[in-house]
Amino acid sequence: MKIATYNVNGVNGRLDLLLRWLHEAEPDAVILQELKAPDANFPAKAIAAAGYGAVWHGQKSWNGVAILARGQKPHLTRKGLPGEPEDEQSRYVEAIVDGVVIGGLYLPNGNPYPGPKFDYKLRWFQRLQAYAAELLELEVPVVLVGDYNVMPTELDVYKPERWTNDALFRVEVREAFRDLVGQGWTDALRELHPGERIYTFWDYFRNAYARDAGLRLDHFLLSPDLAARLRKAEVDKHVRGWEHTSDHAPVWIELSEKPSKKRKLK
Repeated sequence: MKIATYNVNGVNGRLDLLLRWLHEAEPDAVILQELKAPDANFPAKAIAAAGYGAVWHGQKSWNGVAILARGQKPHLTRKGLPGEPEDEQSRYVEAIVDGVVIGGLYLPNGNPYPGPKFDYKLRWFQRLQAYAAELLELEVPVVLVGDYNVMPTELDVYKPERWTNDALFRVEVREAFRDLVGQGWTDALRELHPGERIYTFWDYFRNAYARDAGLRLDHFLLSPDLAARLRKAEVDKHVRGWEHTSDHAPVWIELSEKPSKKRKLK
């Protein structure tokens, strides 16, 4: 099973690029972030014509998340995280695809630090931690995937000394991510590329992509049973080089049908 995540930075404005990549990569399930479209404007027909069913949680102009599944419609299980019922930002959607619970998320950016946006980011992280613990207790295959807006370590950021007081790299945010993983999740990309400097995002400014001055913001956290099935984890970096593309590249993992006998969990 091939699962991908892609911050499209506007699903309608970059629909042609999304469809081009779907045709090229043929993932079985895809989690999208930054739809920047209300529910009524989600391009469901175009995506269906490409062979994918979809569920989505949209928002006008900002945020928005979706889950696509090849040849089927995902079974929707949740929109939004528990806690803060007054929170209207569309940042979490959850569905079951081929027996796997997929939590698709777009964690708040949090800038500027300090300030209310950073405080909201930490609260959102706390809500995610609480809900993630509940998911683990179910002992079913779960992946929490999407744009976390955090670089977990210095290996995940170009020139980390420049990011010390940025909300994506603040010590509080990295600790929140570390605590989340510490519940029993596996960071798929880092599991298979433990010492590699690997990025998923390159800013539009200062020729960042050509210089490979990037950040690793997009993560797959796997429950123990899925971690045992992990075979590959890669970034489709070339997509970031397409004209009018998103500032993120698609990231994907491959899971075997059964746990691998060659790999042992930590």
